[in-house]
Amino acid sequence: MKTTTDLVLLLDNLQTIARNGLHYTDNFYDRERYENLLSLTTQVYGDWLDTPPDAIRDTLLSEMGQITPKVGADGAIFNDDGEVLLMDRADGSGWCLPCGWLDVGERPSQATIREVREETGLHVKIERLVGVFTRLPHQSHSPHTMIAIVHLCKVIGGELTLSHEGLDLRYWPLDDVPCWHATHETYARAAYEMWASKQWLPAISN
Repeated sequence: MKTTTDLVLLLDNLQTIARNGLHYTDNFYDRERYENLLSLTTQVYGDWLDTPPDAIRDTLLSEMGQITPKVGADGAIFNDDGEVLLMDRADGSGWCLPCGWLDVGERPSQATIREVREETGLHVKIERLVGVFTRLPHQSHSPHTMIAIVHLCKVIGGELTLSHEGLDLRYWPLDDVPCWHATHETYARAAYEMWASKQWLPAISN
């Protein structure tokens, strides 16, 4: 029996095939087929997201080139008691690590430092790479496959300040977080293991 996750992953694969096809083909008939595939996919997306299919289609086609998973950077920050710094997202999707998408020409470590500063007001340095995580499409958080690059960070300055992207900002014991955003509990627990054991990966240069 197909689950919602299976169907969302199918949609993500179909729209990727359609968009890559439109990018690479010069054949009129193939373009027509890929256009039809994209239209069918965006119609289902529209029903699922309660959004006009044409708006979804325009958003998808605005990205040029080979379609690949989106890449995000996340910062895990712990206080002396082992509590993790989380933001209650303004979109109501739960508590998350400071995070965001990489900008063009930006290294993952740079993106982590920038996102932490923008979302928390803190200045951090990267201590170690926690891991690279794949998040598949899911109805509750994103219709796209994404890659999360998570870093363990140390605060070196700044003042804890809530940004417009959050409703609240605070340190939490891992077991007390009322509602995690997407797969951020997995990231936070992996980071905590590293923070607690000090069995870290080699320092990164980028």
